[in-house]
Amino acid sequence: MTGGAVNVSLIFSKCPMHITPLLGISADALNALLDDAFGTDRHARTAYLLRKGMAAIEHLSFAILDDGELLASIQCWPVRVGKANLILVGPVAVASNRQNEGLGTQLMQLMLKVATPQDAPMVMIGDPEYYGRFGFSSDDTSGWTLPGPWEPRRLLLRNNNKVVLPTHGLLGPAD
Repeated sequence: MTGGAVNVSLIFSKCPMHITPLLGISADALNALLDDAFGTDRHARTAYLLRKGMAAIEHLSFAILDDGELLASIQCWPVRVGKANLILVGPVAVASNRQNEGLGTQLMQLMLKVATPQDAPMVMIGDPEYYGRFGFSSDDTSGWTLPGPWEPRRLLLRNNNKVVLPTHGLLGPAD
């Protein structure tokens, strides 16, 4: 999926919106959304260390726009545990004044729908109570470590193709 809007139509709160590849969104608009959703201190979070120096995976990264205004985004990144490739999902960001409208859910569903069988298993740092509905769990991540602080119950994996992954190792950016 490259260029142009994804053929998805959304209606929330009687407001027409559309999803588009994140590639077409300005860095300033994306950073403003991320600051709004996660705070200006977000760069100190462990997830930023995991994806440091990596470019987002274009075919899995999207934005929701309403009349040109960026309301939500999802980004995915290449990472590794040991020598095994993974996809780091997140951040899933929704503007603070538009949360609890299902925008993050729509982005997660679309990202999972367009993922290909060739894509690596997915990992994220998130709430298992929320992301469990998308097939993520901490069941197989207890032996993994991260380059910063994290809660082990929040290191989640989605490995639908049952790829053999290391049981122990440091998660970090892909080379």
